[in-house]
Amino acid sequence: MGSPAQHTRRADIADILIIDDDPQIRDVLRIALKQAGHTVAEAGDGAEGLAKARGGRADLIVLDIGLPEMDGLELCRRLRADHDTPVLFLTARDEEIDRVLGFELGGDDYVTKPFSPRELMARIRAILKRSEGPAPTGPDKPLLRGALSLDSTRHLCRFGEAQIALTSREMGLLEHLMRHPDHVATKAQLTDAVYGTSIHVSERTLDSHLRNLRSKLAEVGCDGAIETVHGVGIRMGPCSPA
Repeated sequence: MGSPAQHTRRADIADILIIDDDPQIRDVLRIALKQAGHTVAEAGDGAEGLAKARGGRADLIVLDIGLPEMDGLELCRRLRADHDTPVLFLTARDEEIDRVLGFELGGDDYVTKPFSPRELMARIRAILKRSEGPAPTGPDKPLLRGALSLDSTRHLCRFGEAQIALTSREMGLLEHLMRHPDHVATKAQLTDAVYGTSIHVSERTLDSHLRNLRSKLAEVGCDGAIETVHGVGIRMGPCSPA
């Protein structure tokens, strides 16, 4: 499910996995999602949720943070080791540190309880739209920068022979930078490129994605791939093997 090479689907019809220990919330979500034409699977605790997330083919996971057995943040941390499925957090906590931590772990959005089913469905549609497969107009050629290659059509990133597992946000950031390798992008431009102009995202959230992307590139020896031009913005580095 949701591996680095995700299956193609329409944004308006998707397989959704709900992971929440509250049966009433699962009922509300199930009804709303099925009315919208989606297929729904469910789990009532973190351990069951992680097993279903890894064993199925969900296009999106609605994940409660306050789960028994394993909380939602730990579940997301483990899932992100080998899956890129979009995650929408449900949380009873509205503190900024919780939201930032969720995004650092690879969350795509969050909704605070109690929530409006209409708002939640709108968030789900937005996530699915952003992550849907490319239009059938022919695949783009992979982007190259030194030893770094990025194939956004197949959701593959490599540095030399090493494959790098990126989330959809990290992929979007890297793709924008690689398409404009000699341009210094401001954080506002990067946010608009990845999230669109209609969604407000804090600078701290973008910093979290950039930090995670830098860390993953550094792990395979691609140090300095993303450079900070102080007071200006971000640009691509040389991406050459050490």
